[in-house]
Amino acid sequence: MKVAVLGGGMMGRAIAFDLSRFSRFEHITLVDHDKRVLSSAKAFLKKTTVETKQIDVEDLTAVKTLLRDVDVAISALPYRFNYSLAKIAVGTTTHFVDLGGNNSIVAAERRLFTSAKQKGVTIIPDSGLAPGLVSIITKDIVNTLDTVDTVNLRVGGLPVHPQGPLNYQIVFSPYGLINEYVEDALILDHGKILKKKSMTGLETLRFPQPFGTMEAFLTSGGVSTLPSTYRNKIGYLDYKTIRYPGHCEKVNTLLGLGLGSETKMNVKNQNVSPRDVLVSLLRKHVPTTGEDVVLLKVMSQGTKNGKHVSREYLVIDYYDSAQQMTAMMRTTGFPVSITAQMIENGTIEDRGVFCPEEIIPPRVFFQELKKRNIPLIIRTRSV
Repeated sequence: MKVAVLGGGMMGRAIAFDLSRFSRFEHITLVDHDKRVLSSAKAFLKKTTVETKQIDVEDLTAVKTLLRDVDVAISALPYRFNYSLAKIAVGTTTHFVDLGGNNSIVAAERRLFTSAKQKGVTIIPDSGLAPGLVSIITKDIVNTLDTVDTVNLRVGGLPVHPQGPLNYQIVFSPYGLINEYVEDALILDHGKILKKKSMTGLETLRFPQPFGTMEAFLTSGGVSTLPSTYRNKIGYLDYKTIRYPGHCEKVNTLLGLGLGSETKMNVKNQNVSPRDVLVSLLRKHVPTTGEDVVLLKVMSQGTKNGKHVSREYLVIDYYDSAQQMTAMMRTTGFPVSITAQMIENGTIEDRGVFCPEEIIPPRVFFQELKKRNIPLIIRTRSV
């Protein structure tokens, strides 16, 4: 079987790297439109058998030609491309996996279910970290407990050594980051799916040193389809992003000034998007390199065998200096690769469009994380 990874940025490289180490694909191709990106990716992947190819994903003819020649395609591109790519994949009878992260795009992909099933194609959006890994953890909670009262998903990608002005490090697209901050967050509240304003619901939570007390607040995208999937099985579910204390207040100030808006305004006879300005400022003043860490804590409560219990999942994953790979690359890219490999090796056999919580066996997935030295600690106790 052959696989193509679309997008040669950090996540695409992590996916291709993992495929080269663990998959049985006969041929792995990494695709991007930018020669410089491909050159950098090639240097990163120099000890692998990954082939690089320059293709513009907006050239639909070129994409169709590529997908006809592979069995599985993986999108590590901005979410806006994923629906059109999924639609092409159905037409070329190519299995398709992506990072997801945008509710409207994922909803559009799910409408391809019938045509995908008829063509014998499996499409799995939302296959990264959040949504993705947190979705599979939620499935494990539902599978393990008899009843589930609450599920609280908390995730953050952070610098190990925080610096001003935001105590943050850009570990993925700043446009995606702003999108998470400005779009409404979804929560499940006893059968009702509600929208809440992002950057609200500020709380504190504790991690082992050197992190200690951190803050978390509502953001969009992390729950994706979980509220609808588990509407009748989980009482309350929400997702919050973890940051160093003070980050939420600072970002809310910027957004309050309108810097998250995409509506262009006239500045000295130039039409300017405030969001483009904010992205430019973030890229200039916020670090993009350095050791990072991904913090994940999923807390749940429910019943098991008639007893009230809490079940907690904890991941603290650090920058891999030996491979020069960020923790965000590992915890986002590797789950996508694992998902694609489950299609390749027959672990996933159903055809149609599915989100991770609907189709991925959690315990098999957790074993794959262990092979990659991503530490997942699970604790259950009576309450």
